[in-house]
Amino acid sequence: MTLLEQMTQLGRQARQAARELARLTSLEKNDCLRAMADALEQNAAAIKVANETDLAAGAQAGLSAAMLDRLKLDDKRIGGMARGLREVAALPDPVGRVLDERLRPNGLRLQKLSTPIGVIVIIYESRPNVTADAAGLCFKSGNATILRGGKEALNSNRVIAETMVAAGRQRLPAFPAHGIQLVPTTDREAVPALLSLTQYVDLCMPRGGEGLIRAVAECSKVPVIKHYKGVCHVFVDAAADLKMAGDIVLNAKCQRPAVCNAMETLLVDGKIAAAFLPAIALQLADKHVQLRVDERAGAILKSEARGPKSEIRHATEQDFFTEYNDLILNVRVVDDVGQAVEHINHYGSAHSDSIVTRNEATARRFLAEVDSAAVYWNASTRFTDGGEFGMGAEIGISTDKIGARGPMGLEELTSYKWVGFGSGQVRS
Repeated sequence: MTLLEQMTQLGRQARQAARELARLTSLEKNDCLRAMADALEQNAAAIKVANETDLAAGAQAGLSAAMLDRLKLDDKRIGGMARGLREVAALPDPVGRVLDERLRPNGLRLQKLSTPIGVIVIIYESRPNVTADAAGLCFKSGNATILRGGKEALNSNRVIAETMVAAGRQRLPAFPAHGIQLVPTTDREAVPALLSLTQYVDLCMPRGGEGLIRAVAECSKVPVIKHYKGVCHVFVDAAADLKMAGDIVLNAKCQRPAVCNAMETLLVDGKIAAAFLPAIALQLADKHVQLRVDERAGAILKSEARGPKSEIRHATEQDFFTEYNDLILNVRVVDDVGQAVEHINHYGSAHSDSIVTRNEATARRFLAEVDSAAVYWNASTRFTDGGEFGMGAEIGISTDKIGARGPMGLEELTSYKWVGFGSGQVRS
């Protein structure tokens, strides 16, 4: 069987499974998810054995300590996967919601109902817990899923997927056996082959670095929901509470610098830059943050005898486009909110941006004019997260404008259809 034939078989099986999934009730789906959670905990020993094989191969291949840590599964992380599935089971079913309803003059009643998307391909790297998270969210929203994890986690992903499917089939005779499938090969050509199957695959969602997402988007013939990178900003306005601003800046940059909603550039209004920058620079230095500054910020910080000069560099044009995922922060002094908005819309990635100010008119302008998936007033960018938004879980964060945008939970994994209820109406 050729690679294209293999992928076509996966797609055909997923399409049939999606039709079977659409017939399951909320109770049946929730029972299956809870059974899957129990099975992951009960099968923890086998999952860890498979994971040890992946870890050994990864170490031999030269994976970094950070990558090996992302790959590792222990009892706590397996328990986290199980807990996540139980949380998804407890969420309201996103399918069958009435999104709109209208009665026409001729008596025809129309409803706009939420429906599953159908077949979703998830492509991701490193973390095998994504297998359980993605499969659980897609299953709850009535979607068949085809999972393509990284080659470094192939054994872990296989055992997790097999455990979930076996638990579902044991709990429910009508469980669609191909509702959760794993691409069985590490061949890179499997991805373009799978994403050429427009007759079977409805959507692709890549999770990983910018390189992976761009490669997927360029080769795919099916729609792709993208999140290239998170170049997030905090703008400290002239009317900001500087204590609040300092707390937000430290949280947005330092709490978890390697995540996509961490701040990469700090913008400060020139009217308060001399009062704010020296103090925040010292606090950032205590957190081992390297600053890359424009000329105006550099002049202010160099004039301070206590400034952490060794941690300050000149920012290049490219720096302002960069997602560091590290303890590195760009700093720029701007004239006003208009210049801050202009900077964000030019250099940002349409992910998450925040303004700190006590001036409501300034804040409203910022919120209206910054073209990002999530925009905040007096809050950290770190809140752009499905759990923090009260979604219970997320499958990713979209920076696209068409379809889902921002954290993607269960509701974002649905489409809709119009249903008409008539009593013999015909159009004249």
